[in-house]
Amino acid sequence: MARILDYQAVEPLRRFNKAKSFIIPRSPKRARLASIQLRIPANASLNNKVELIATVGVQGVTGIAQLVFRIFRDGKEIFRTQQGVESAGSEQNYVVAFQAIDFNLRSGAHVFTLTVENITAGTRADVVGPISFSGKAIKRNG
Repeated sequence: MARILDYQAVEPLRRFNKAKSFIIPRSPKRARLASIQLRIPANASLNNKVELIATVGVQGVTGIAQLVFRIFRDGKEIFRTQQGVESAGSEQNYVVAFQAIDFNLRSGAHVFTLTVENITAGTRADVVGPISFSGKAIKRNG
């Protein structure tokens, strides 16, 4: 039977809130949205998986921005996805949600960081909320 080793969650923005919005920087710069730390005990080293779930509310402001969301473990990129965001005259508000799974981590504390960047010149998109990021470390059977 699988066993939960650790669970962490953060919610830097609880809801859509233009008053707390910020511009998503143009790549190669990126905005750090959230960070969590999960611990893997020695008895589960290299026999585990970490499930990460992120939700980010964004708004298109100018053009059609292509946003890249990344998850890093201890500073190393382990996941990347991309989302197009339209602006005025079309859909403007989006909630981007995704899941990543990381396998066979060594024992110890691991920091997972969620970031976003805009890779399309001449466009603008903002983070408007909500933002949530959670992770669950699980000892696998066998």
